[in-house]
Amino acid sequence: MASTEAAELDTGKESVLEWAQKDNRRMLHVVYRVGDLDKTIKFYTECLGMKLLRKRDIPEERYTNAFLGYGPEDSHFVVELTYNYGVDKYDIGTGFGHFGIAVEDVYKTVDLVKAKGGKVSREAGPVKGGSTVIAFVDDPDGYKFELIQRPATPEPLCQVMLRVGDLDRSISFYEKALGMKLLRKRDNPEYKYTLAMMGYAEEDKTTVMELTYNYGVTEYTKGNAYAQIAIGTDDVYKTAEAVKVSGGKITRQPGPLPGISTKITACLDPDGWKTVFVDNKDFLKELE
Repeated sequence: MASTEAAELDTGKESVLEWAQKDNRRMLHVVYRVGDLDKTIKFYTECLGMKLLRKRDIPEERYTNAFLGYGPEDSHFVVELTYNYGVDKYDIGTGFGHFGIAVEDVYKTVDLVKAKGGKVSREAGPVKGGSTVIAFVDDPDGYKFELIQRPATPEPLCQVMLRVGDLDRSISFYEKALGMKLLRKRDNPEYKYTLAMMGYAEEDKTTVMELTYNYGVTEYTKGNAYAQIAIGTDDVYKTAEAVKVSGGKITRQPGPLPGISTKITACLDPDGWKTVFVDNKDFLKELE
């Protein structure tokens, strides 16, 4: 009897993990906090070429959101900025790395950032040992943006880089629970790090997660600035089950949000990075 129950349990795990691989998932937006919303919007629109897609103020909760990106939210990955009334500074921590933006001319973009008074933390130039031209710029709150020179792409907001303490463990979790694919893995012994690109499609077509492991570093501080990634799913209940059997921690049980009825569930990965899954149909209704 016990062996039969164990077999059924294993079959159930396999079934929900197989479903997660076939689920209709897309990275929707990344949420983080800023100290001066208007100043950040100005930097993103004037220097990085983003568009302000929508803005909402929630006075009863004392915060304002702004959504910016390179195309409509129903088809593009965007940033969701949060300004909490009266809070003008946050701690980014050591775990958050950077966002990536694909541009056709890195040198021109860097010149524009400089002309607007922005901070360039790495001048434009080829990657050491390669031909790809990159640069790093800082936004008004200190979030880093890697500018990556590429031909025109359908998704310019192309990367979110987070640091992790055990890369193989993270790859396994992102494959199983999040349904992502390992697109490539690169070890750089000279600079003592290994990175893995995870996503739902190829790097030049969609946004990807860049998970970075620095040799010998197993823990990082999260700070209180970066919040979470949101990912669309056809079923938040099955998604929550997939997270559970993959060893993830559910921080919000699946179900509708009070007031707007959008179904979500939230979880933490092995390093404590938060992901919120949002019902695809409900998300589109929110945008109407």
